[in-house]
Amino acid sequence: SRIMAGKVKWVTDIEKSVLINNFEKRGWIQVAENEDWNFYWMSVQTIRNVFSVETGYRLSDDQIVNHFPNHYELTRKDLMVKNIKRYRKELEKEGSPLAEKDENGKYIYLDFVPVTFMLPADYNLFVEEFRKNPSSTWIMKPCGKAQGKGIFLINKLSQIKKWSRDSKTSSFVSQSSKEAYVISLYINNPLLIGGKKFDLRLYVLVSTYRPLRCYMYKLGFCRFCTVKYTPSTSELDNMFVHLTNVAIQKHGDDYNHIHGGKWTVSNLRLYLESTRGKEVTNKLFDEIHWIIVQSLKAVAPVMNNDKHCFECYGYDIIIDDKLKPWLIEVNASPSLTSSTANDRILKYNLINDTLNIAVPNGEIPDCKWNKSPPKEVLGNYEVLYDEEMAQSDGPDRDLRSRSGQSTGVKGNRSRDSGKPVLTSWK
Repeated sequence: SRIMAGKVKWVTDIEKSVLINNFEKRGWIQVAENEDWNFYWMSVQTIRNVFSVETGYRLSDDQIVNHFPNHYELTRKDLMVKNIKRYRKELEKEGSPLAEKDENGKYIYLDFVPVTFMLPADYNLFVEEFRKNPSSTWIMKPCGKAQGKGIFLINKLSQIKKWSRDSKTSSFVSQSSKEAYVISLYINNPLLIGGKKFDLRLYVLVSTYRPLRCYMYKLGFCRFCTVKYTPSTSELDNMFVHLTNVAIQKHGDDYNHIHGGKWTVSNLRLYLESTRGKEVTNKLFDEIHWIIVQSLKAVAPVMNNDKHCFECYGYDIIIDDKLKPWLIEVNASPSLTSSTANDRILKYNLINDTLNIAVPNGEIPDCKWNKSPPKEVLGNYEVLYDEEMAQSDGPDRDLRSRSGQSTGVKGNRSRDSGKPVLTSWK
């Protein structure tokens, strides 16, 4: 499920034994090969080893890899929140209009991550926040796990005291000193369709961080829970109500193996346009794009922008009943496993289109090229943000957009010469 298909020879043509042997020897999987070049798809576990100074390994100009060395600055739950908080504070110090707050002290444009604390480090801060609203529900997640593993909901402080060695001093210590958790305010008013909770899985390709250039994949999908949602505290332990991960939902009695509990993003858009109207639907998707770009800008300064790297992220977005989108997490290795026939087609195209941008025209990879492929090779990708292009539009336009005069945040699509253009982040 983690293997990418190359341009020269599909991975299914390579014998399984060769793949396994290759993986064991090198720590990554060879995907495509001919006489001139190799293409590798690395796991998140091995990418650190490749760039480690201890290994002494150096990539040549014709080697391209599918992760940035410190991708975890965005894809670890705790580091993502930490970097977004730092980004907001820096903009505030600069006096940027993007960091503007309302009368309640909430960010107007940058409030897209639920209130989150790191545990054990922020335990006392969490308790202070919890006591302001004792009836609130919180979701607790281990920082380094995926597929819904280790996640649970709480609505009482006593429920996490088993993680504390000394509750008298309110000092939080996790059971394992190696495993950190994040605890976030649970979005308990999710938008429901058919009474069920869902989230969005969107694919975003980053070809370079400095300058930032990212692409949005048009064919994302919604993942639905199999059991109707209820905010009742009696159902806090029922993960089929609360967690949309397919790895969890596929074990439910009501899981449908034909559609896999999934809707395409285009179906969601049609549904929202018919029930809420086109204007608010456009506003919602503009805000989702805004969230993605701002999260990438937040980590860009700390990201090791190695010229050999690209990355396809899996963004998880939840929409509340006021049509406000929230960033839940970003995945470094979004699942390429097919759970349905449509899933297989989508992910096959995702792999193909990603490689067409990473290695245009199937030519020998060259990490020195400017990573700006022609439109005809983008497939189902569309340019979401191009920092070079934004800067070339001139400082006046950048200032206008940053001060909110561009109408993307408010939901209308700016137009230039009759063509839709990127909104507020532009």
